[in-house]
Amino acid sequence: MSPNTARRLVAPSSGAQVVLDALKAEGVDVLFGYPGGAILPVYDALHSSDLRHILCRHEQGAALAADGYARATGRVGVCMATSGPGATNLVTGLANAMLDSIPMVALTGQVPTQVLGTDAFQEVDTMGLTMPVVKHNFLVREATDLPWVMAEAFRIARSGRPGPVLVDLPKDVQLANVRVQQPKPHTNPEPTRLVTDIHPSIQLLKMSKRPVIYAGGGVGMADAVDVFRKFVETTGIPTVTTLKGLGLLPPNHPLNLGMLGMHGLEQANKAVQASDLLIVLGARFDDRVTGKLSGFAPHARVLHVEIDPSEVGKVRAADVSIVGDLGPALETLCHQLERPLQIADWREKCKRLQAEHTWDYEPPHEKVYAPRFLKMLSAAQGPHGVIACDVGQHQMWVAQHCGIHRPENHLSSGGLGTMGYGLPAAIGAQLGRPKASVINVSGDGSFMMNVQELATLKRYNLPVKIVVLDNSCLGMVRQWQELFLEKRYSETDLSDNPDFSKVAEAFGIASSRLWRRDQEAESINWLLNTEGPALLHVAVDPQANVWPFVPPGHDNSTMMTGESK
Repeated sequence: MSPNTARRLVAPSSGAQVVLDALKAEGVDVLFGYPGGAILPVYDALHSSDLRHILCRHEQGAALAADGYARATGRVGVCMATSGPGATNLVTGLANAMLDSIPMVALTGQVPTQVLGTDAFQEVDTMGLTMPVVKHNFLVREATDLPWVMAEAFRIARSGRPGPVLVDLPKDVQLANVRVQQPKPHTNPEPTRLVTDIHPSIQLLKMSKRPVIYAGGGVGMADAVDVFRKFVETTGIPTVTTLKGLGLLPPNHPLNLGMLGMHGLEQANKAVQASDLLIVLGARFDDRVTGKLSGFAPHARVLHVEIDPSEVGKVRAADVSIVGDLGPALETLCHQLERPLQIADWREKCKRLQAEHTWDYEPPHEKVYAPRFLKMLSAAQGPHGVIACDVGQHQMWVAQHCGIHRPENHLSSGGLGTMGYGLPAAIGAQLGRPKASVINVSGDGSFMMNVQELATLKRYNLPVKIVVLDNSCLGMVRQWQELFLEKRYSETDLSDNPDFSKVAEAFGIASSRLWRRDQEAESINWLLNTEGPALLHVAVDPQANVWPFVPPGHDNSTMMTGESK
């Protein structure tokens, strides 16, 4: 019998056990979840397994923890929930991973196959519900399909442009005895176009006088940070990054102009607007980067290097494109160029822009100034620590003022902008990198979104350090209301916040408060040197805004600078 068609007999094993065996075969060491009736057979098998399960206190927390684990480690994150509300609670986390291209596998329980479609207890159409927010999903109807489905789920999640994959497991499939393992279907890897003629790319580079590298999260996901840095050094081209691209260059690198876009640094936006060539690496011309598209880098031609062909030309037409893995593409370009481009005058101009827009960290008041505090916190943490952000003003302050040295050290919800992301993501990062210093920077609005995960933090005694920047309002929304809605502050007042320090203490977590800037160094020292989890409740000015700011509907040459000057 041909080895390609033979069926291999295996000892009887439940579908649930096959699922766990598949996780172990994929190298999974930790998964995040919350049990319920329809996923109970998997949890029963888990009881005698050496897989480490982390009980989060909400399914959204489990999905976001798996996301943080994946970003911090580069491995596939795994989460698990029951049917019905368990599955629906995962959806935000799946959408978050989908928009940021994070490799995840989610397992959901489902009602038995014989009652599918009858509106059985806790039945929802999980496949239909999640289809728009996953890279792929499976509904397993036969237990014998489990081995290949699980292998495919992991292959799809990590290959090409990564993303989340969901496997829906009816209860009878989990309980069934699996006596025959179906041969794994032959699947070709996602096609990657091999570009042999890069002459047009080289010509564009050599012809340009004012080139700028615009790098996004795809560089880190391609595990191409080192070759990217080599490319920057080889070409000598000034570089800007997206929110997800922070850390691709060290923060003090002379060619690093910082983040571009709506809350990008002035030198970054001005360099892009003046450029004659954009080398776009693993980025997708997001609207928060470009502002008004017709005015974005109006004089620049575009060289776009991207693994996902659907992104090339989707928003901005490329003059030349390379579709394929970033690492090999950049290696080839480096080899062909061999020496820096003749753009000394342009580099000098960008250097002057950096000097001209140096940030002033000494405001006249005695309150805690968030940019200054976060810069001090980042410096004290050191270059190898992880910062997991929530979403809001504090997210942009972290991006602007914290020294990010590697992209896997900066966990931030980019495409979806998920409030409540930071704490579970920090939990996932700490479990994936137990020796790393992990800080969650949150705002008072975001923190309350998944505050229940303090119980997870305490249960496993994870040494995550939490900073809650409390301005008693939904700061980013309030800023827009101030600037564009004539100060009509509708439903952004959070002045009835609880005392977050006491909230932490109620969970058994050490806490402290910071109210004045002369206490900053002492408070940071306390936070980083307290054993186990700890929370620092920081009061910041409710009127403080994030600057610079490109107003909606404008291009990046229109930057409001406010108090940053």
